[in-house]
Amino acid sequence: MLMPSAIFLETSSPAGPPLLQVHDQDLTSLNTLGLRSRARALVRYSAAEQLPLLSELASHYDTAMVLGGGSNVVLAPQLDCLVVKVESRGIELVDESKDAWIIEAQAGEVWHDFVAHCVSQGWNGLENLALIPGTAGAAPVQNIGAYGVELDQRFHSLVAWDLHTGRLLEMGPDDCRFSYRNSFFKQSEPGRWLITALRLRLPKAWRPALDYPDLRQHPSLQEGAAAVTARRVFDAVCEVRRRKLPDPAVLGNAGSFFKNPVVDAAAFSALKAAHPDLVAYEQAGGRAYKLAAGWLIDRAGWKGRRLERVGVHDRQALVLVNHGGADAHDIQRLADAIKADIQARFGVALEQEPVQVR
Repeated sequence: MLMPSAIFLETSSPAGPPLLQVHDQDLTSLNTLGLRSRARALVRYSAAEQLPLLSELASHYDTAMVLGGGSNVVLAPQLDCLVVKVESRGIELVDESKDAWIIEAQAGEVWHDFVAHCVSQGWNGLENLALIPGTAGAAPVQNIGAYGVELDQRFHSLVAWDLHTGRLLEMGPDDCRFSYRNSFFKQSEPGRWLITALRLRLPKAWRPALDYPDLRQHPSLQEGAAAVTARRVFDAVCEVRRRKLPDPAVLGNAGSFFKNPVVDAAAFSALKAAHPDLVAYEQAGGRAYKLAAGWLIDRAGWKGRRLERVGVHDRQALVLVNHGGADAHDIQRLADAIKADIQARFGVALEQEPVQVR
């Protein structure tokens, strides 16, 4: 159920660019893991005027799947649904107060390009989220985050189309039910919602977020708070990510494959006693701790290991990679083996981030 604050909006007339349906579409190049996959049909969405036609088309399929940059999905070898590829573009300053800017991005905007544009305009606050793969429309689904900043901290509202009822809604933070790498959209019926636009509130009283060691210790950010600019943080984040993470265009991957697990204080104390160098971050005033999943996987000896066509990246244990020709069964077999090993060694359950699409 939607929260009461959701607002229904008037829809546009069904005119605009035509919806071109492609049957038996190869999706291998449309997911960053590079997994072999085909869709029964694919249609490209680029303008709000297409939404009523899109709902009409989707009604002829059992379900639909909304695809942005393909960076957070594990696609089955064959998808019998209608795949909606989101390609709408546009960035706009839609409101301004003495305290903040409200920036709107159309759903198909490449997330990193959007962050770079905001930094270049002096709309600061997203720089820690640079180089996260994917699109603006997919960002709130996952409640993306990195280096101490999460999307919900900058979120203002979004506009979403209900493919089932053919209604356009404006949704605020309460409607979206954000939590760690989670939102209303991940819990809702698959294929029902198409986020068409994202609005973020970027504060004018900007302060750098440098809590994570990679940034706090970065050479370019050592000259005192007054000398640290959003551009410097942006550049540092890009440098760190490029150094640690593989480029999906070169080596197929979906970024961090597992969430950092949260355990209670008692479990943390027991783990810390057995593993004094355990990496963890205090939560809820010491009542819980977020463990570094990458540390657990590395300590278990998985970093750099390969299982036929897939493996664990040799510089970042959180990243599973496709060495070529893999499909969802290959990547899932590896993920399941890692989860079982971490559970057996540490008593900790890992949860994968990318959505399994069957």
